[in-house]
Order: sequence, then C-alpha cells, then structure tokens
Amino acid sequence: MALTWKIVIDCADPHALADFWAAALDYTVEDPGALVTELRESGRIPASEVTTHLGSERFARFAAIRHPDDPFTEFTGIGAGRRILFQQVPEPKQVKNRLHLDLHDDGGDVEALVTRLEAFGARRIEFVDEGPAGSWWVMADPEGNEFCAAAVG
Repeated sequence: MALTWKIVIDCADPHALADFWAAALDYTVEDPGALVTELRESGRIPASEVTTHLGSERFARFAAIRHPDDPFTEFTGIGAGRRILFQQVPEPKQVKNRLHLDLHDDGGDVEALVTRLEAFGARRIEFVDEGPAGSWWVMADPEGNEFCAAAVG
C-alpha cells in the first residue's frame, strides 16, 4: 500500500508563506478555524498557540495549503491529498535547500510565469540555460527558499 505524504517547509512566518505558495500554485489555504476554536475553547490548546488569519482562528505556528481538487475534511479543513505544511521554526534559513519545487508553465511562457511569481513576492536568483536539456529560472520565495520556474511546450 502506498503511503500518504505532505511536504513540510520550515519557515519564520507560516501564514505569509502559505499565502504566497497558495497563490503561486493556485492552491487553497486550509482553514482549520472550527477545529482551532474548539481546541482553544475546551482548553486543549492555550490562546498563545492561536492567531487570527484570513478572518478565522488558526494555529499560530502552522499553516497548510492543499490542491483545490483534492478531498478535505470540512470541520478541520485538512486536505487528504496534495498538501504543503509550513511550520514555524526559531532559526532562520542559512544554506541552500536540499529539496526544492519545480514549477512548470505548460503554456511555454517562462517570462510570464516568473513575472506572475514576482507579483506574489518571489525574486529571481539565476537563469540557467542547459541548451537542449532546457532552461529555467532559479527563484526564491519571500523567505529565501529556492525553487525553479520553467516553461514546458
């Protein structure tokens, strides 16, 4: 039986990074508001572990996004498919990522893709041209995590 999984990204501001990546990937920011409120009101989590984001209570140190077509639990907002979880950590990013995402524009317009990502807060780092093997931009999200943007087609 295949395992289920999610990608977890350490960060300083999980909600801002979730918002960036949801916009970049056209994903949905998960809303665990009903769950968080229930946990806080029942005393199972302290108020210090709760924040308000996009109009509902959220876990202060965690945020997640999910593919809009994948199933999710209505009460918890948690997706049952393709997900990325952002967790707050105390230390800042210090070195190049060992794992990164590659974003592909099937329309073949890498400049339009890069410009769109920049509008959400990404920045260009380096253009890579491997000739017949392809070309792409190495970019960074708002916290400096590297990813690649390429056009296919």
